[in-house]
Amino acid sequence: MMMWWWILIPVILILAIFLFRGGSPRSSKSKENPMDILDNRFAKGEISKVEYEEQKRTINSKN
Repeated sequence: MMMWWWILIPVILILAIFLFRGGSPRSSKSKENPMDILDNRFAKGEISKVEYEEQKRTINSKN
């Protein structure tokens, strides 16, 4: 029984470190710039061409 604790404790520690470091693949996506996000939304059909062009002008005017 004591041997299981020597295995279980490191496994729990490794899982905790992985979870607290942001081990999800979504964390790397947060590096997208506003134009990438806008392009993706337009490609998915979430916004119309008029909305896309308007938001694109807004983004470009800030740069």
